[in-house]
Amino acid sequence: MTERAERAQRLHAQGYNCAQAVACAYCDQFGMDEETAFRVAEGFGFGMGIMEVCGALSAVFMLAGLRGSKGTDHPGKTKGQTYKTTKALAAAFQEKNGSYLCRELKGIADGTVRRSCDGCIEDACNLVEQTLAE
Repeated sequence: MTERAERAQRLHAQGYNCAQAVACAYCDQFGMDEETAFRVAEGFGFGMGIMEVCGALSAVFMLAGLRGSKGTDHPGKTKGQTYKTTKALAAAFQEKNGSYLCRELKGIADGTVRRSCDGCIEDACNLVEQTLAE
């Protein structure tokens, strides 16, 4: 596990939600300060608060946007590529875990836990390291 992935695990153990842990572990590499990353990611933990898309994966999507977007000077110019990136990230996460939905990962419907929160954070960090980090 990389130093940043270990940091994400420590942040999660300190009370950061899964999205905050991943976003804050990498935010400086993507031009965002930690306080802003923490605040922006808060609503994405626990599968966006409603057990939908995994919060750790949502943080990877945020980082993909920070990496790929050209910002407000070029509205609409980069979103297609960013969507392509997030689709590929979701597919990789799903291939590894059988789902990217929090409720399925936690086995809410069928009782089969596919991946722990710590495991999802680890997988999200691996995706950042493999596809987004410079």
